[in-house]
Amino acid sequence: MTTGRTDPAADGRGGAAARLLRDRNAGLCLAGVVVSGFGTSALWLASGVWVKDLTGSDELAALCMLALWAPVLAGPLLGTLADRFRRKPLLIAASLLIAGLLLTLLRVDSPHGLWLLYAVLFVYGAAGVVHDAAESALVATAVDGSLLGDFNGLRTTAGEGMKLLAPLAGAGLYAAYGGPGVALLDAATFLLAVVLYALLRVREERPVRPSAGTWRQTVDGARHLWSHPGLRPLVTAGGATMLCAGLSGALVYAVVEDLGRSPAYAGVLYAVQGAGSVVLGLSAGPLLRRFGERRFAACGIALLGAAVALRAVPDDASALACSLAIGAGLPAVLVAALTAVQRETPGPLLGRVTATAQTLVFTPNVLGLAGGAALVGPAGHRVPRVVSGLARVGVAVALSRSRAGAGPAAPGPSPRARGTEGQR
Repeated sequence: MTTGRTDPAADGRGGAAARLLRDRNAGLCLAGVVVSGFGTSALWLASGVWVKDLTGSDELAALCMLALWAPVLAGPLLGTLADRFRRKPLLIAASLLIAGLLLTLLRVDSPHGLWLLYAVLFVYGAAGVVHDAAESALVATAVDGSLLGDFNGLRTTAGEGMKLLAPLAGAGLYAAYGGPGVALLDAATFLLAVVLYALLRVREERPVRPSAGTWRQTVDGARHLWSHPGLRPLVTAGGATMLCAGLSGALVYAVVEDLGRSPAYAGVLYAVQGAGSVVLGLSAGPLLRRFGERRFAACGIALLGAAVALRAVPDDASALACSLAIGAGLPAVLVAALTAVQRETPGPLLGRVTATAQTLVFTPNVLGLAGGAALVGPAGHRVPRVVSGLARVGVAVALSRSRAGAGPAAPGPSPRARGTEGQR
């Protein structure tokens, strides 16, 4: 497997994207991500509505998101499981487990069954952490190293597309058949993902039996991430960016009100933001090869910071333009961090390092949402937005000036290719 840079001119002609889409394993992995992501996005919306209809309680409905997100805090530990088994069978097993759990939700038809819904959502979230870690590790094995940035960019594009389409499909299905109908849809998507993963042509030897305990393995993964001079700045910048994203995300309805629009206008802003992320995803691979992970991420964070600050201007055209820029800027650091982790982590560590990075990046988003909700009342939305935007610009400057992060990665074999310890 080669990891060298490809010809930039070929990228300009769409050569890398064409190679990626022609690659059997890459296409199957991407299809699996799209299919399972569609069901997850549909359930994400429907579960809260389901609880609201059964109980009339906003607080109990909000607990659905808590149940789904809470397992992310245990990401470093759960990711260790992805390093103890071959990734393809583990992905299939995790998908089957999630599908089976979703079928039990057919019994939830009254407030007395909410305990089952919350329990399923919690296990769903935990299995999802293992699933994502195994998927990232498998992609790093199955996809040519020079195309990882393109793959992660297309994954972002597909994910944003699912966020636009799946909630609408889930809402329509819920209106027609209720929560059980959405659960069946999600279960079907994971069963289809099982078929796609089964068709992958990868050769994986059984991982070497670890000599250390689970906790020691988890610590080894965290130590690799934190001591690596290329990964730590990216993950730290990602966490800081997502903290600010949560803060500004909690203020979106205040922005809409300031524009003199109804709350439904927030959907327009989110749709435009999704379009920006689609554009970023399509261009991520060539930009990563041109600028390298750190400069690519820094440019995205700077764009995001400027757009968030300017969104305080009460003007429709400005709000729409800033939403487009936010959509393009926010995923940059996420794509860059994931690609760097896949390239710079030895195969036997990749599951737990990926899960640890995701925990460090996405947990601050929840804290930011809570902070934004607390600030919007006494401070309004303009001052927090400007402060949040300037803070992101500061993060971008710090990342761009960090040592050993000035340019593109040099060609040559990655640590993943050099140190797989019997796993290919």
